[in-house]
Amino acid sequence: MFARPIAAHVTSRLGETMVIDNRSGAGGTIGTAVAARAPADGYTVLVGDTGLTYAPTIYPKAGFDFDRDFAPISAFARVPYALVINPARLDVATLAAFVAAAKKEPGAIPIGSAGLGTVTHLAIGLFEGRAGVQLNHVPYRGGAPMLQDLLAGQIAAAFVLVSAVASYVKSGKLRALAVANRRREPLLPDVPTAHEAGLADFRITTWFGLFAPARTPGAVLDRLHGAVQEALANEDVKRLWQEQGAKVEPESRADFARFVTQDTERWRRIAKAANVQLD
Repeated sequence: MFARPIAAHVTSRLGETMVIDNRSGAGGTIGTAVAARAPADGYTVLVGDTGLTYAPTIYPKAGFDFDRDFAPISAFARVPYALVINPARLDVATLAAFVAAAKKEPGAIPIGSAGLGTVTHLAIGLFEGRAGVQLNHVPYRGGAPMLQDLLAGQIAAAFVLVSAVASYVKSGKLRALAVANRRREPLLPDVPTAHEAGLADFRITTWFGLFAPARTPGAVLDRLHGAVQEALANEDVKRLWQEQGAKVEPESRADFARFVTQDTERWRRIAKAANVQLD
């Protein structure tokens, strides 16, 4: 969703075709390991996201160390999650009421995730710890089937990207209890932040960005960074990002690298606290 528009603009800017090679599996670690072993010449780059930075913490056989094996180039987008319920399955109006229902019947509320080891999986563990509740985690093989079951009432709740649920919330099929971000989202302006709803500093945001294998020459990294920044400044890209509830501010390679380091440490602490480790 975010890589393809960027790829089209980078291709035009650099005069080199950027081909997207999807390597799915094991929470993205298979494709990431391939990119980590690629020549450090700028011709193989990685579209990484939040989950890849903490992946080695929960996948002992991931085959890469994100800090060691990659050089950050530029962010693509940052998109927050919302805690959403199916009101036909669980009719509560606020985050406080959701927490009260969960405390009344520990382990009874089924909440979906996009899969074991994903951001949504860790979000559930973080929420349980912060709210002092126990939920019934139901992992899926991706966000799409999870959302389908949420709409069908097979599960009661889920953390979903605001862009994926905004239309369902507006139609009344789903109800958003809180946005897991520091400020309200334009796509869901009437939905309070988790902080406003009583859960202080509860943030669940996925970011997407471009990385190169470590030891890629600085001049190559700078050229790729410039091409991505130009793509992000394009009006068509800006409009598409707005429709997806995505944000990204102009920043240097050093700024992005600092952000990735800080966010990596945060999510690794969450993963360890949730005691998540997968084969």
